[in-house]
Amino acid sequence: MMKRIAIIGCGGMGGGHAIAIGSGTGNAVYNADSSKELGTKIFGSAANTDISTKLELAGVYDINPDRMRWASDRGFALYDSYDAILKDTSVDIVLIATPNHLHKDMSIAAMRAGKHVLCEKPVMMNSRELEEVLAVSKETGFLFYPRQNRRWDRDFRIIKKIYDEKLIGSIFRIESRVQGSRGIPGDWRKEKEYGGGMMLDWGVHLLDRLLFMIPDQIQTVNCRLSYVLEEEVDDGFTMLITFAGNKSALVEVGTCNFVSLPLWYAAGTQGSAVIDNWRCEGKMVQLASWEDKDTVPIMAGAGLTKTMAPRDEKSLITHPLPDVVYDDNELYSNVVDVIEGKAEQIVTGEHALRVMRLMEAAIRSSETGETVRFEQ
Repeated sequence: MMKRIAIIGCGGMGGGHAIAIGSGTGNAVYNADSSKELGTKIFGSAANTDISTKLELAGVYDINPDRMRWASDRGFALYDSYDAILKDTSVDIVLIATPNHLHKDMSIAAMRAGKHVLCEKPVMMNSRELEEVLAVSKETGFLFYPRQNRRWDRDFRIIKKIYDEKLIGSIFRIESRVQGSRGIPGDWRKEKEYGGGMMLDWGVHLLDRLLFMIPDQIQTVNCRLSYVLEEEVDDGFTMLITFAGNKSALVEVGTCNFVSLPLWYAAGTQGSAVIDNWRCEGKMVQLASWEDKDTVPIMAGAGLTKTMAPRDEKSLITHPLPDVVYDDNELYSNVVDVIEGKAEQIVTGEHALRVMRLMEAAIRSSETGETVRFEQ
Protein backbone atom coordinates (compact mmCIF):
# COMPACT_ATOMS: atom_id res chain seq x y z
CA MET A 1 0.00 0.00 0.00
CA MET A 2 1.26 3.50 -0.86
CA LYS A 3 2.62 5.44 2.10
CA ARG A 4 2.43 9.22 2.32
CA ILE A 5 5.57 10.97 3.54
CA ALA A 6 6.02 14.60 4.62
CA ILE A 7 9.39 16.34 4.87
CA ILE A 8 10.36 18.73 7.65
CA GLY A 9 13.40 20.77 6.58
CA CYS A 10 13.83 21.50 2.88
CA GLY A 11 17.46 22.58 2.66
CA GLY A 12 20.13 20.64 0.77
CA MET A 13 19.20 17.22 2.13
CA GLY A 14 15.47 17.77 2.48
CA GLY A 15 15.30 19.29 -0.99
CA GLY A 16 17.08 16.26 -2.37
CA HIS A 17 14.53 13.99 -0.71
CA ALA A 18 11.69 16.07 -2.13
CA ILE A 19 13.06 15.67 -5.66
CA ALA A 20 13.81 11.97 -5.17
CA ILE A 21 10.40 11.09 -3.74
CA GLY A 22 8.37 13.65 -5.66
CA SER A 23 9.75 12.41 -8.97
CA GLY A 24 9.20 8.80 -7.97
CA THR A 25 12.71 7.92 -9.14
CA GLY A 26 14.72 8.06 -5.91
CA ASN A 27 17.25 10.26 -7.72
CA ALA A 28 18.14 13.47 -5.91
CA VAL A 29 19.49 15.30 -8.96
CA TYR A 30 19.54 19.09 -8.83
CA ASN A 31 20.83 19.63 -12.36
CA ALA A 32 21.57 17.66 -15.50
CA ASP A 33 25.32 17.70 -14.96
CA SER A 34 25.32 15.99 -11.56
CA SER A 35 25.49 12.44 -12.88
CA LYS A 36 28.10 13.40 -15.48
CA GLU A 37 30.36 14.95 -12.84
CA LEU A 38 30.54 11.90 -10.58
CA GLY A 39 29.60 9.17 -13.00
CA THR A 40 28.75 6.70 -10.25
CA LYS A 41 24.98 6.41 -10.22
CA ILE A 42 23.24 4.17 -12.75
CA PHE A 43 19.95 5.93 -13.37
CA GLY A 44 17.11 3.67 -14.37
CA SER A 45 18.95 0.50 -13.32
CA ALA A 46 16.84 -2.62 -13.68
CA ALA A 47 17.75 -3.42 -10.08
CA ASN A 48 16.14 -0.26 -8.72
CA THR A 49 12.79 -0.44 -6.95
CA ASP A 50 10.13 1.79 -8.44
CA ILE A 51 9.42 3.84 -5.32
CA SER A 52 6.55 5.65 -7.06
CA THR A 53 4.54 2.53 -6.20
CA LYS A 54 5.46 2.78 -2.51
CA LEU A 55 5.88 6.44 -1.52
CA GLU A 56 3.88 9.58 -2.19
CA LEU A 57 5.19 13.01 -1.20
CA ALA A 58 2.50 14.64 0.95
CA GLY A 59 4.35 17.96 1.21
CA VAL A 60 7.19 19.87 2.85
CA TYR A 61 7.78 22.53 5.46
CA ASP A 62 10.79 24.75 6.13
CA ILE A 63 11.13 27.85 8.31
CA ASN A 64 13.08 29.56 5.52
CA PRO A 65 10.71 31.37 3.10
CA ASP A 66 13.24 31.00 0.27
CA ARG A 67 13.16 27.23 0.60
CA MET A 68 9.37 27.25 0.69
CA ARG A 69 9.36 29.24 -2.57
CA TRP A 70 11.86 26.75 -4.01
CA ALA A 71 9.52 23.88 -3.11
CA SER A 72 6.46 25.69 -4.41
CA ASP A 73 8.17 26.46 -7.73
CA ARG A 74 8.69 22.74 -8.18
CA GLY A 75 5.08 21.93 -7.54
CA PHE A 76 5.47 20.40 -4.07
CA ALA A 77 2.62 20.84 -1.60
CA LEU A 78 3.43 23.05 1.39
CA TYR A 79 2.58 22.85 5.07
CA ASP A 80 2.51 26.00 7.19
CA SER A 81 4.15 24.41 10.26
CA TYR A 82 5.55 21.18 11.67
CA ASP A 83 2.45 20.94 13.81
CA ALA A 84 0.36 20.91 10.63
CA ILE A 85 2.32 17.88 9.42
CA LEU A 86 1.75 16.07 12.69
CA LYS A 87 -1.98 16.82 12.59
CA ASP A 88 -2.38 15.56 9.02
CA THR A 89 -3.90 12.11 9.50
CA SER A 90 -3.07 11.18 5.90
CA VAL A 91 0.68 11.34 6.61
CA ASP A 92 2.22 7.97 7.47
CA ILE A 93 5.91 8.92 7.65
CA VAL A 94 7.78 12.06 8.66
CA LEU A 95 11.19 12.56 7.09
CA ILE A 96 13.30 14.76 9.37
CA ALA A 97 15.97 16.76 7.51
CA THR A 98 16.52 19.65 9.92
CA PRO A 99 19.75 20.64 11.70
CA ASN A 100 20.96 17.90 14.03
CA HIS A 101 20.00 19.50 17.36
CA LEU A 102 16.30 19.33 16.42
CA HIS A 103 16.18 15.62 15.57
CA LYS A 104 15.37 14.26 19.01
CA ASP A 105 12.35 16.40 19.89
CA MET A 106 10.96 16.21 16.35
CA SER A 107 11.33 12.43 16.22
CA ILE A 108 9.61 11.95 19.56
CA ALA A 109 6.80 14.35 18.63
CA ALA A 110 6.22 12.53 15.36
CA MET A 111 6.02 9.07 16.90
CA ARG A 112 3.72 10.30 19.67
CA ALA A 113 1.53 11.81 16.94
CA GLY A 114 1.23 8.38 15.30
CA LYS A 115 3.84 8.80 12.55
CA HIS A 116 6.78 6.65 11.55
CA VAL A 117 10.11 8.48 11.31
CA LEU A 118 12.87 8.45 8.71
CA CYS A 119 15.61 10.62 10.22
CA GLU A 120 18.63 12.16 8.50
CA LYS A 121 22.07 11.46 9.89
CA PRO A 122 23.51 11.92 12.39
CA VAL A 123 20.22 10.84 13.86
CA MET A 124 21.00 12.45 17.22
CA MET A 125 23.59 14.65 18.90
CA ASN A 126 24.74 11.81 21.17
CA SER A 127 23.97 8.25 22.23
CA ARG A 128 21.87 9.31 25.23
CA GLU A 129 19.43 11.13 22.93
CA LEU A 130 19.25 8.14 20.62
CA GLU A 131 18.50 5.83 23.54
CA GLU A 132 15.56 8.10 24.46
CA VAL A 133 14.20 8.08 20.91
CA LEU A 134 14.52 4.30 20.55
CA ALA A 135 12.65 3.90 23.86
CA VAL A 136 9.78 6.01 22.49
CA SER A 137 9.78 3.95 19.29
CA LYS A 138 9.44 0.78 21.34
CA GLU A 139 6.76 2.35 23.56
CA THR A 140 4.61 3.69 20.72
CA GLY A 141 5.23 0.93 18.19
CA PHE A 142 6.16 3.41 15.46
CA LEU A 143 9.25 2.92 13.34
CA PHE A 144 12.37 5.00 13.81
CA TYR A 145 14.64 4.55 10.80
CA PRO A 146 18.15 6.13 10.62
CA ARG A 147 18.94 7.36 7.11
CA GLN A 148 22.55 6.20 7.02
CA ASN A 149 22.40 5.85 3.27
CA ARG A 150 26.01 5.62 2.11
CA ARG A 151 25.93 1.85 2.42
CA TRP A 152 24.47 2.18 -1.08
CA ASP A 153 27.45 4.10 -2.50
CA ARG A 154 28.92 2.21 -5.43
CA ASP A 155 32.48 2.46 -4.08
CA PHE A 156 31.38 0.84 -0.81
CA ARG A 157 29.48 -1.93 -2.57
CA ILE A 158 32.63 -2.74 -4.53
CA ILE A 159 34.94 -2.85 -1.51
CA LYS A 160 32.37 -4.91 0.43
CA LYS A 161 32.23 -7.44 -2.39
CA ILE A 162 36.03 -7.66 -2.33
CA TYR A 163 35.93 -8.12 1.46
CA ASP A 164 33.05 -10.61 1.59
CA GLU A 165 34.24 -12.78 -1.30
CA LYS A 166 37.93 -12.60 -0.31
CA LEU A 167 38.95 -11.53 -3.81
CA ILE A 168 42.37 -10.48 -2.46
CA GLY A 169 42.40 -13.03 0.34
CA SER A 170 41.42 -12.19 3.92
CA ILE A 171 41.57 -8.43 4.37
CA PHE A 172 43.50 -7.45 7.49
CA ARG A 173 43.89 -3.69 6.88
CA ILE A 174 41.47 -1.26 5.30
CA GLU A 175 41.59 2.50 4.78
CA SER A 176 38.43 4.56 4.24
CA ARG A 177 38.56 8.28 3.61
CA VAL A 178 36.90 11.29 2.09
CA GLN A 179 38.93 14.43 1.48
CA GLY A 180 37.93 17.78 0.02
CA SER A 181 39.31 21.29 -0.17
CA ARG A 182 36.29 23.53 0.49
CA GLY A 183 36.33 23.64 4.29
CA ILE A 184 33.16 23.22 6.35
CA PRO A 185 29.95 24.36 4.61
CA GLY A 186 29.14 27.94 5.58
CA ASP A 187 25.94 27.23 7.47
CA TRP A 188 24.93 25.64 10.78
CA ARG A 189 27.45 22.84 10.23
CA LYS A 190 30.11 25.22 11.58
CA GLU A 191 28.25 25.64 14.87
CA LYS A 192 28.76 23.27 17.79
CA GLU A 193 25.34 23.88 19.32
CA TYR A 194 23.65 22.63 16.15
CA GLY A 195 25.74 19.45 15.95
CA GLY A 196 28.25 20.67 13.40
CA GLY A 197 31.66 19.26 12.58
CA MET A 198 32.98 16.56 10.30
CA MET A 199 32.82 13.71 12.81
CA LEU A 200 29.04 14.02 12.96
CA ASP A 201 28.70 14.98 9.30
CA TRP A 202 30.92 12.48 7.45
CA GLY A 203 32.28 10.31 10.27
CA VAL A 204 28.87 8.76 10.82
CA HIS A 205 28.79 7.60 7.19
CA LEU A 206 32.27 6.10 7.08
CA LEU A 207 31.86 4.35 10.42
CA ASP A 208 28.37 3.06 9.57
CA ARG A 209 29.74 1.43 6.42
CA LEU A 210 32.81 0.05 8.15
CA LEU A 211 30.87 -1.57 11.00
CA PHE A 212 28.30 -2.94 8.55
CA MET A 213 31.11 -4.59 6.58
CA ILE A 214 33.23 -5.72 9.54
CA PRO A 215 30.93 -6.94 12.35
CA ASP A 216 33.83 -8.13 14.56
CA GLN A 217 34.24 -6.78 18.08
CA ILE A 218 36.07 -3.45 18.24
CA GLN A 219 39.01 -3.51 20.62
CA THR A 220 40.58 -0.03 20.58
CA VAL A 221 40.03 3.44 19.11
CA ASN A 222 42.66 6.13 18.67
CA CYS A 223 41.58 9.42 17.12
CA ARG A 224 42.74 12.98 16.57
CA LEU A 225 40.23 15.63 15.53
CA SER A 226 41.53 18.38 13.26
CA TYR A 227 41.00 22.12 13.79
CA VAL A 228 43.19 23.41 10.96
CA LEU A 229 40.58 25.96 9.89
CA GLU A 230 40.20 27.25 13.47
CA GLU A 231 36.44 26.76 13.61
CA GLU A 232 34.69 25.79 16.85
CA VAL A 233 33.98 22.33 15.44
CA ASP A 234 36.31 19.76 13.91
CA ASP A 235 37.14 20.13 10.21
CA GLY A 236 38.30 16.51 9.94
CA PHE A 237 39.89 13.64 11.81
CA THR A 238 42.24 10.67 11.62
CA MET A 239 41.05 7.53 13.40
CA LEU A 240 42.62 4.12 13.89
CA ILE A 241 40.36 1.22 14.89
CA THR A 242 41.51 -2.26 15.84
CA PHE A 243 39.15 -5.23 15.60
CA ALA A 244 39.31 -8.71 17.00
CA GLY A 245 41.02 -11.11 14.64
CA ASN A 246 44.04 -8.88 13.89
CA LYS A 247 42.10 -6.50 11.65
CA SER A 248 42.56 -2.74 11.63
CA ALA A 249 41.03 0.25 9.86
CA LEU A 250 42.22 3.77 9.21
CA VAL A 251 39.37 6.27 8.79
CA GLU A 252 40.10 9.80 7.64
CA VAL A 253 38.05 12.89 6.83
CA GLY A 254 39.63 16.13 5.66
CA THR A 255 38.33 19.43 4.31
CA CYS A 256 41.64 21.13 3.49
CA ASN A 257 43.18 18.54 1.13
CA PHE A 258 44.06 19.81 -2.33
CA VAL A 259 45.40 16.42 -3.41
CA SER A 260 43.04 13.68 -2.25
CA LEU A 261 44.18 10.19 -1.32
CA PRO A 262 42.13 7.17 -2.52
CA LEU A 263 38.66 6.60 -1.11
CA TRP A 264 39.61 3.01 -0.25
CA TYR A 265 42.77 0.98 0.14
CA ALA A 266 42.62 -2.64 1.26
CA ALA A 267 45.44 -5.04 2.08
CA GLY A 268 44.71 -8.76 2.00
CA THR A 269 46.68 -11.95 2.40
CA GLN A 270 46.64 -12.52 -1.36
CA GLY A 271 46.68 -9.01 -2.79
CA SER A 272 45.70 -5.35 -2.52
CA ALA A 273 42.87 -3.19 -3.85
CA VAL A 274 42.41 0.53 -4.36
CA ILE A 275 39.39 2.66 -5.27
CA ASP A 276 40.58 6.10 -6.21
CA ASN A 277 37.42 8.19 -6.40
CA TRP A 278 33.63 8.27 -6.69
CA ARG A 279 33.92 7.34 -10.35
CA CYS A 280 35.22 4.05 -8.93
CA GLU A 281 38.47 4.06 -10.84
CA GLY A 282 40.95 1.64 -9.34
CA LYS A 283 42.22 -1.92 -9.47
CA MET A 284 42.92 -5.16 -7.66
CA VAL A 285 46.43 -6.57 -7.66
CA GLN A 286 46.54 -10.25 -6.73
CA LEU A 287 49.48 -12.43 -5.84
CA ALA A 288 50.19 -15.16 -8.37
CA SER A 289 52.55 -17.14 -6.14
CA TRP A 290 54.24 -16.77 -2.77
CA GLU A 291 57.02 -18.98 -4.08
CA ASP A 292 58.61 -16.13 -5.99
CA LYS A 293 60.48 -14.79 -2.97
CA ASP A 294 64.04 -14.50 -4.17
CA THR A 295 65.19 -11.11 -5.38
CA VAL A 296 68.32 -9.06 -5.35
CA PRO A 297 68.59 -5.96 -3.17
CA ILE A 298 67.74 -2.66 -4.80
CA MET A 299 68.83 0.87 -4.03
CA ALA A 300 66.03 2.66 -2.17
CA GLY A 301 67.04 6.22 -1.48
CA ALA A 302 70.40 6.15 0.27
CA GLY A 303 70.30 2.48 1.19
CA LEU A 304 69.73 -1.08 0.00
CA THR A 305 66.57 -3.10 0.60
CA LYS A 306 65.47 -6.57 -0.29
CA THR A 307 62.32 -6.59 1.83
CA MET A 308 60.76 -3.64 -0.01
CA ALA A 309 61.95 -4.53 -3.51
CA PRO A 310 59.01 -4.39 -5.95
CA ARG A 311 57.68 -7.62 -7.40
CA ASP A 312 58.02 -8.38 -11.07
CA GLU A 313 55.07 -8.93 -13.39
CA LYS A 314 55.35 -12.72 -13.15
CA SER A 315 54.26 -12.81 -9.51
CA LEU A 316 51.39 -10.29 -9.74
CA ILE A 317 48.09 -10.26 -11.61
CA THR A 318 46.21 -6.98 -12.08
CA HIS A 319 42.41 -7.08 -12.37
CA PRO A 320 39.75 -4.41 -12.80
CA LEU A 321 37.49 -3.79 -9.84
CA PRO A 322 34.52 -6.18 -9.69
CA ASP A 323 31.14 -5.09 -10.95
CA VAL A 324 28.22 -4.75 -8.53
CA VAL A 325 24.46 -4.64 -9.03
CA TYR A 326 22.23 -3.31 -6.30
CA ASP A 327 19.04 -1.36 -5.65
CA ASP A 328 19.72 2.38 -5.28
CA ASN A 329 16.24 2.81 -3.79
CA GLU A 330 16.49 -0.01 -1.28
CA LEU A 331 16.53 2.23 1.80
CA TYR A 332 13.34 4.09 0.83
CA SER A 333 11.75 0.80 -0.14
CA ASN A 334 12.81 -0.92 3.07
CA VAL A 335 11.17 1.76 5.21
CA VAL A 336 7.81 0.98 3.63
CA ASP A 337 8.34 -2.79 3.73
CA VAL A 338 9.23 -2.69 7.44
CA ILE A 339 6.12 -0.65 8.24
CA GLU A 340 4.02 -3.21 6.39
CA GLY A 341 5.71 -6.13 8.15
CA LYS A 342 7.22 -7.48 4.94
CA ALA A 343 10.93 -7.08 5.74
CA GLU A 344 13.51 -6.68 8.46
CA GLN A 345 14.94 -3.20 9.04
CA ILE A 346 18.26 -2.83 7.18
CA VAL A 347 19.66 0.19 9.04
CA THR A 348 18.61 -0.45 12.62
CA GLY A 349 18.49 1.88 15.57
CA GLU A 350 20.78 -0.48 17.46
CA HIS A 351 23.41 -0.25 14.73
CA ALA A 352 23.10 3.55 14.69
CA LEU A 353 23.61 3.50 18.46
CA ARG A 354 26.82 1.47 18.08
CA VAL A 355 28.10 3.98 15.52
CA MET A 356 27.19 6.91 17.79
CA ARG A 357 29.02 5.33 20.73
CA LEU A 358 32.06 4.73 18.54
CA MET A 359 32.09 8.40 17.53
CA GLU A 360 31.90 9.38 21.18
CA ALA A 361 34.84 7.09 21.95
CA ALA A 362 36.79 8.74 19.13
CA ILE A 363 36.05 12.22 20.48
CA ARG A 364 37.10 11.07 23.97
CA SER A 365 40.35 9.71 22.55
CA SER A 366 41.07 13.02 20.86
CA GLU A 367 40.32 15.01 24.01
CA THR A 368 42.51 12.86 26.26
CA GLY A 369 45.22 12.00 23.75
CA GLU A 370 44.84 8.35 24.73
CA THR A 371 43.76 5.13 23.07
CA VAL A 372 40.25 4.17 24.22
CA ARG A 373 39.22 0.58 24.76
CA PHE A 374 35.85 -0.25 23.19
CA GLU A 375 33.60 -3.32 23.55
CA GLN A 376 36.08 -5.11 25.80
